[in-house]
Amino acid sequence: MNLFAETRALVIGALNDMVAAGELPAGLDFAAVAVEPPRDAAHGDMATNAAMVLAKPAAMQPRAIAETLAARLKGRGGITSAEVAGPGFLNLRLAPASWQAVVRAVLGDGGKFGRSDLGRGTKVNVEFVSANPTGPMHVGHTRGAVFGDALASLLDFAGYGVTREYYINDGGAQVDVLARSAFERYREANGLSPEIAEGLYPGDYLIPVGEALKEKYGASLLDQPESVWLVDVREYATAAMMQMIREDLALLGVEMDIYSSEKSFYGTGRIEAALERLRGLGLVYQGKLEPPKGKLPDDWEEREQTLFRSTEFGDDQDRPVQKSDGGWTYFAPDIAYHYDKVERGFDVLIDVWGADHGGYVKRMKAAVSALSEGRVPLEIKLIQLVKLFKNGEPFKMSKRAGTFVTLRDVVEQAGADVTRFVMLTRKNDAPLDFDFDKVLEQSKDNPVWYVQYAHARVRSVLRKAAEAGIAVDDATLAGADLGKLGHEAELALARKIAEWPRLVEIAAKGQEPHRIAFYLYELASDLHAHWNRGNEDITLRFIQEDTATSQAKIALARAAGVVISAGLGILGVTPAEEMR
Repeated sequence: MNLFAETRALVIGALNDMVAAGELPAGLDFAAVAVEPPRDAAHGDMATNAAMVLAKPAAMQPRAIAETLAARLKGRGGITSAEVAGPGFLNLRLAPASWQAVVRAVLGDGGKFGRSDLGRGTKVNVEFVSANPTGPMHVGHTRGAVFGDALASLLDFAGYGVTREYYINDGGAQVDVLARSAFERYREANGLSPEIAEGLYPGDYLIPVGEALKEKYGASLLDQPESVWLVDVREYATAAMMQMIREDLALLGVEMDIYSSEKSFYGTGRIEAALERLRGLGLVYQGKLEPPKGKLPDDWEEREQTLFRSTEFGDDQDRPVQKSDGGWTYFAPDIAYHYDKVERGFDVLIDVWGADHGGYVKRMKAAVSALSEGRVPLEIKLIQLVKLFKNGEPFKMSKRAGTFVTLRDVVEQAGADVTRFVMLTRKNDAPLDFDFDKVLEQSKDNPVWYVQYAHARVRSVLRKAAEAGIAVDDATLAGADLGKLGHEAELALARKIAEWPRLVEIAAKGQEPHRIAFYLYELASDLHAHWNRGNEDITLRFIQEDTATSQAKIALARAAGVVISAGLGILGVTPAEEMR
């Protein structure tokens, strides 16, 4: 049940009646007509912009449209009044039975309430994290992992067919650096002093890898040239790092559907096939790039390369895919990888990247547009930095990692639920401060605790009612006399619950899971406020002297709890049964 969508349907029906009666011209497009909560709750339950958006195409005054529309809407469905405001906005009020029906629908649908068919099964690939397999995940990866996972869950909830994917960057020079770093730890395991030269990975996390290599190879590799051991050590170390990354993701509750390997594109003809696809479209050519603007780098040389015509798709310049020496650029395997995703039949691709990759966006979007001939859109979500604080000071770097704070550090300090929720309290492209002291305090200023506390309060009501012998299963509560929910405070809470299906669709369309966190905080605030009113007005308490009234009021609390639980599920946060 989506009461806002149902009310919009009533508005569209009234507009069609106006067209049929000659009160509006035929052929108007109603797509921009919206029904939403009013900015000021005192103005009504819902508001529509219909008259405002139709005035210009209809060549009519908005108030004239609004007044006729208001007359046609009164008495339709649950609409009890329709009042024109300002230049032509229309404020609507609904009968209490409409909001009571929302509570019944929540209890009847359970966790499915708010689910949408918006996506209609559209196949979406969400690729996120994709950290280099050279060490443990850091705090930046943490935010990307949480955002990507929550976005995937949100899209699934809104009716999309979602695949979570991790792209293992195991084909570049960084994995050779990993192998050399691991080899030094292997030497250390054999009693020699490691030589951690500049450019190698210094973290202690490679010590167990070195010990495992010793167990496997003994001392047999010590006197061998790099050409003998590099490949084997690289394979072993990369596998060990990926196992560590999988364990880190598991700490956050993130499970990938697919792990794709960059290395699998080398020497298999897959890069060549993707570039041949572009060449066949006339988008790959031999040419020379213009020199960069400003002072030329010392190593700049004008040379002929294989280039992709990315400027035809809005990029600033064409991009090299093959170097003059025949080697591939970093861009080439990325093109092949995205071509592979297109060929796998996805309708939409979403990549979640760190903000430092912002300069790469235009060329990648250009490549996907070219490869799919505009059929498959690529959305790229950039994740801004996270600043960590503890005791008023920046959180210290991890000795284990060598140069950064790890995901494991954060989760061990704050817990997975807190980490996930806090990472979603800002839009992905806005910087985020993560203060360990604030995110663990028990106050309204801590949104994680505040929302969890609201759910725990609902559970406590259900437990106390059950102890008092009141049946509180969902089927019984759904069948209760909800007409007893007539107080304005009760109806206000029901109105906030009713916003959930609409909010889900807005968040899914915008690919903005942070909206779920914001909504949950608002719903929790309304629930806490209603709870506190019960301290002053005993008629608002959830458990009353007679069973029928108790069940109606408990149904309202349970409905709020169901929605909070569903929202936390999208965010990947476990609803609290009780607060300690």
